[in-house]
Amino acid sequence: MTLADGGGLEAVTLRAVAERLGVEAMSLYKHVANKDDILDGMVETVMGEVTLPDRRLGWRELVRARALVMRSVLLRHRWAVGLVESRTTPTAARLRTNDAVVGALRDAGFSLELSYGTLLAVDSYTYGFTLQESAGPREPTSPREGAATLSRADYPHLVEMMDFLTARATADHGPGTTDFELGLGLFLDGLERALSR
Repeated sequence: MTLADGGGLEAVTLRAVAERLGVEAMSLYKHVANKDDILDGMVETVMGEVTLPDRRLGWRELVRARALVMRSVLLRHRWAVGLVESRTTPTAARLRTNDAVVGALRDAGFSLELSYGTLLAVDSYTYGFTLQESAGPREPTSPREGAATLSRADYPHLVEMMDFLTARATADHGPGTTDFELGLGLFLDGLERALSR
């Protein structure tokens, strides 16, 4: 994982892994069949870092905590988002966390359909948000520069939002967990309303 953390998935080759371990590339085949085995092991390790709080905290806190931990793990291993989703067989660590979340949702009275939808939506939101963060800054590099490229007459609402983002960045409250948690909270609020129907 150190190779991927430092240079992305392109850096993970059998030759590079062998060199990092101080062995010949051919000797790796005693332990793994191919690069896919290495990638599967990396996914298992990453997903093993996603820990869950005590289920007694309730479904909302468990879902929230899992999303926050998942995001934190994926930001530490920026190469992992696409890799996790590309694997055809889920890892034991991923199955454990998914099972715990579904169990907490079912215990709270969620239907199977709503439990599935919750798991899918929270993971999609977390992966998508993290993927955008992992991509790094896009041009323009600041909200002020973005606002400067837009016509206030043509896009008054977007320019107003860019002005807000510029003021927030100037006040040292940049994007990040606050934005992620805002969206997550809105989603969880909606789930609470759906559950109470």
